[in-house]
Amino acid sequence: MLSLLIGGFLRLNQIPAVQADKLCKSFTDGNLVSSVLEDISFEIRQGEIVSILGQSGCGKSTLLNILGGFERPDSGSIRIAGAPVERPTRKCVMLFQDYGLLPWRNVLANVELGLEPLKELGAKERRERAEAYVKLVGLQDWGRSFPHQLSGGMQQRVALARALAMQPELLLMDEPFAALDTFTRYALQDELLKLQRKERVTVVLVTHDIDEAVYLSDRVFIMQSRPGRIHKQIRIESAKPRDRGHRDFQHFRKQILEAFRLSGAEPTEEFAI
Repeated sequence: MLSLLIGGFLRLNQIPAVQADKLCKSFTDGNLVSSVLEDISFEIRQGEIVSILGQSGCGKSTLLNILGGFERPDSGSIRIAGAPVERPTRKCVMLFQDYGLLPWRNVLANVELGLEPLKELGAKERRERAEAYVKLVGLQDWGRSFPHQLSGGMQQRVALARALAMQPELLLMDEPFAALDTFTRYALQDELLKLQRKERVTVVLVTHDIDEAVYLSDRVFIMQSRPGRIHKQIRIESAKPRDRGHRDFQHFRKQILEAFRLSGAEPTEEFAI
């Protein structure tokens, strides 16, 4: 009996956090059909951070929306923790660049927003969970403040606290730090790594910043355009946190740049390289 239980646990533990199988997606503009994604297949393990890099128009954000259930593929399938994705669910939360905070709600109330549909949580439990996650991102002294009273980095911390308070299995991030200055971006990258380890959440990140991808990721997916495909996957085999000046960091950075050249898509000024 014990061996059966252990075997069942191991099999459960082996279920990928994300499974994409032969995803295809096209959009129609009048009589013109444009293929955005073609034959996208991959698996992401539980607790991984995976970055998606590619030029504008290669389908990165469309792929993220399909993972989150906000768009349906024309063909192929997507599974989160073994369950098919047919619509947005609480298992998966999207974090955007523009924070999405309600200006008339203070920090705690913004974090509580995602918890309000949960019937099993009363008002007291919602507030306690919101306070715990606000503290987790280091904003416990700003709980009564409103978004306009916060810096951009602090607003992104609130958005991150709100996402994590929902305790998702998968966190999708669409260029969440792109609008921030360099030092704030670095600080939030470190914060993300700390929180991701603590919460054991799987992260898929769309970014144009090659250094950010190398710093954060366990793997980097490099996409090519027209139609969008995954040209190459690069595993970043280096302990975290990483030293941006170390030769290993520069080695992986050069690998990514070379992969872009081989894909026929040279990095342009849109990339932070």
